Amino acid sequence: MATPKLKLKLKLRLGDLLVEESIISDEQLAHALQLQNTTHRKLGASLIELGFISERQLLQFLAKQMNLPFIDITQRFIAPNVVGLLPEVHARRLRALVLEYDDDTVLLGMSDPADLNALDQLEVYLAPRELKLAAVTESQIFNAFDNLYRRTAEIESFASQLEEEYVDAKEIDFAADSESSDATVDKLLQSVFEDAVQMRASDVHIEPEKERLRIRQRVDGILQESIINQAKIANALVLKLKLMASLDISEKRLPQDGRFHLRIKGHEIDVRMSTMPVQFGESVVMRLLDQTSGIIKLEQTGLPDDLIKRLRLQITRSNGMVLVTGPTGSGKTTTLYAALSELNKPETKIITVEDPVEYRLPRINQVQVSDKIELSFARVLRTALRQDPDVLMVGEMRDSETVDIGMRGALTGHMVLSTLHTNDAITSAIRLIDMGAPGFLVSSALRAIVAQRLVRRICRSCTIEHQLELQEIIWLENLTGSKPSTQFYKGSGCQSCNYSGYHGRVGVFELLELNTAMMDALKKEDTVEFSQAAKQSEGYRPLALAAYDYAVQGVTTVDEVLRLTEVIDIN
Repeated sequence: MATPKLKLKLKLRLGDLLVEESIISDEQLAHALQLQNTTHRKLGASLIELGFISERQLLQFLAKQMNLPFIDITQRFIAPNVVGLLPEVHARRLRALVLEYDDDTVLLGMSDPADLNALDQLEVYLAPRELKLAAVTESQIFNAFDNLYRRTAEIESFASQLEEEYVDAKEIDFAADSESSDATVDKLLQSVFEDAVQMRASDVHIEPEKERLRIRQRVDGILQESIINQAKIANALVLKLKLMASLDISEKRLPQDGRFHLRIKGHEIDVRMSTMPVQFGESVVMRLLDQTSGIIKLEQTGLPDDLIKRLRLQITRSNGMVLVTGPTGSGKTTTLYAALSELNKPETKIITVEDPVEYRLPRINQVQVSDKIELSFARVLRTALRQDPDVLMVGEMRDSETVDIGMRGALTGHMVLSTLHTNDAITSAIRLIDMGAPGFLVSSALRAIVAQRLVRRICRSCTIEHQLELQEIIWLENLTGSKPSTQFYKGSGCQSCNYSGYHGRVGVFELLELNTAMMDALKKEDTVEFSQAAKQSEGYRPLALAAYDYAVQGVTTVDEVLRLTEVIDIN
């Protein structure tokens, strides 16, 4: 239990102590107390909100006054089974995290160790162990909740329960179970999705094998794997997901695509689902699209300010084509939607042709193509041109017919935005010619090309200096033309980044605006001359060098730059 002596210390008035130590003034305390009376928040939160003291300063002061340790938990290994001593619902509500324990004591990290009410409740939950407290910042506490309270054990438990309930998953009657929120398969899927959202996963893969079931999440572009030994439940999960996506549950021989909507932990998630028959069942891949934050602006994409100004000038022209290129998962659609949000005004008619429609936008006419009814990109695009649009957005330039119609639309008074799967901006224009578009048409219609990638950010909590190896020095010298003299960084791996050294991603971009020399080369369909003119054009900076700039700034690692440029011509 927390000692009476400790509780006596906690009863001291925080404001008086801070004034006594000259950390804040009497006037600042009065201002904070006035705000506290209005918001009914704690005094410490009011002082932080007003900028009179930082969260770290406040906690360090409290820790000193109460003779408690102040711990940076990002640099501390905490096992998930340790934090599990205190259930997540109580941990989040009371802002407390179990850091370690034995038979007699519990070391508890708290963002507000002076909260007597929380302490009283924690004593009950963790009895009969005695509480030992440590001060931890609230931001670190919440990051730890997301990283440590994983749903792994919960998923395994539901999987075992499901296997016991249904020896043969083919016999499950989902028509009866779909109404019941207590169905084990529902709970299992709920846990899978909650874990994915908690880990900021962009995709969830469900892959059946003979003896096990693999569930993989793509976090920051890299797959993370967990294993379920109950292989028999695979059919149950797939059947339930098919029902949720309104797919044909009797068809197991052919691939199917669908979508459904979820609300998970306060997030509105659109799920795009694809099934594919494999050796031991059906593989399912689900793309998770978080609709909660809405469409981002160009400034939020990671585009540098100078590129934003140049791109904004291009997309606001009355006609022409602007392409966004890159591989799958590089953020092309996000950039296109950011551009559309800039153009979405009452005086502008916008039509999009997509497969599928990823984000629903007001005032914009969005059409989803469907091969089942022969509603192709080309067919919709021909009709859209008769709908008096100012701006057309084509989800992807997939074939020569779509390219031809899109370009002719760009020449007849429409601004056309689209995507293309190529490695960089220069090869995109060449690809259009390879797809059958005449050189004169490409040179007349195409205005600009944005190529992009996503690289992982170094975790801010565990950044350390990185000493370049000989191979890296040679490679960087080849990239930049000079021997690197900058200090580079990497992440050592900590609890905040799940020991990966990375947390989050940032966009890397190159923008190629066509000039007279490039247009002349395209008219002649001279790809070599076009490539040379593009590389010599003013304002063009290749993706590899844009990524290198981030490494110099300490945003990403040399490894990430190397990984990004493996498929890019840097010469």
